[in-house]
Amino acid sequence: MEAGPRLPMEFSRISPKRKLGLVVCLDPIVGVNCATHVIESNRADVAQTISDLAKRERAPINLIGAVHVHGLQTGRMSTVCSTVSKWCKANSWAGAVWTDLEPNFSSHTNQEFSVDAGKSYLRTLTGESLSEAHSYIENAPFQTLTPLRKALASDEWWQGLKKGRQA
Repeated sequence: MEAGPRLPMEFSRISPKRKLGLVVCLDPIVGVNCATHVIESNRADVAQTISDLAKRERAPINLIGAVHVHGLQTGRMSTVCSTVSKWCKANSWAGAVWTDLEPNFSSHTNQEFSVDAGKSYLRTLTGESLSEAHSYIENAPFQTLTPLRKALASDEWWQGLKKGRQA
């Protein structure tokens, strides 16, 4: 836990997989550097590791970022690739892979992501969608302390949802 590089993250992606709840993604615009975690793959081939992660995340291969000592570098953000590559070298890792899904809040809502916009969006969710969003955000690693998550920690409505689920 927390052994990976710090990368810019925010809950600025609306996920069909998560019943249209907000999920965390790498976001170079509104994201803040958060600690990441490391799980060592039992695969010897980075291509197999990429495939495994794509299957686990139910994401297309082209949305899996990767760096490797043999020159492989894929990902939508060169700054993330550089950060991860430097981290790999400093920690004697041959490479790393990560989920590289884009923020899509703006394309789904026609407004730029902000903490207030994220909170407003969450208030539009009901039933299973709201329950899934709440569960996902609350169960994310505590180190994923983004501006939205900080704001929700003191939001009476959001905290009331937690109390309602425990009853």
